Amino acid sequence: MNRAFSPFMKSLLVATLAVSGFASATAPAPAAKADPAKGASLYDTGDAARGLPACVSCHGAGGNSTIAVNPRLSGQIANYTHKQLIDFTTPARQNPIMTTYAKMMTDEEKRNVAAYLETQKAKPNAARNKDTLELGKKIYRGGIAGTGVAACASCHGPAGGGVPALFPRIAGQNADYTVSTLQAFKAGARSNSVQMTTLAKRMSDEEMKAVADYIAGLK
Repeated sequence: MNRAFSPFMKSLLVATLAVSGFASATAPAPAAKADPAKGASLYDTGDAARGLPACVSCHGAGGNSTIAVNPRLSGQIANYTHKQLIDFTTPARQNPIMTTYAKMMTDEEKRNVAAYLETQKAKPNAARNKDTLELGKKIYRGGIAGTGVAACASCHGPAGGGVPALFPRIAGQNADYTVSTLQAFKAGARSNSVQMTTLAKRMSDEEMKAVADYIAGLK
């Protein structure tokens, strides 16, 4: 057998190598592994040179916000926090404060901060309205059959721990923040979750407040 390549085979080999080289040159580099230590530094001190404030000033030490309208971020699933920081830079989730700061952060910084927050232990919170506790519990565990609202537990887990890469941790979240989030989904001011937009539109303000208060007490 003649072992020499035919002109056709030579052309095919050159073309194959060229395509392979092009694919290698244009393929995006994999994201660097997140560094929680760097995330902690940015979270606690910010970056004054760029005018980026410390996250701790609004979200509390280790993500345990004591400001009712600001979310608790401690123990939050890193992929979820990273996605939200990206979403703040899009029309799907605009916020006068967070949109500004999220646009200042690199993707690496977003990943680092998210990784740091996932390692932080959430401090206990509590439900505060005993009059609506049963209603909140009913909605969280069983939904609202009459209006087609699914049980919160079906996505966020029986204890509110969330599902990595799918649904966020909500256990212990500040009730005021949860209510404002549900209202934003209902009004269309936040549109980065089709499921939550659909469900929030089926809930009354009373139902939102009841389930938000119940969620605050989950551990």
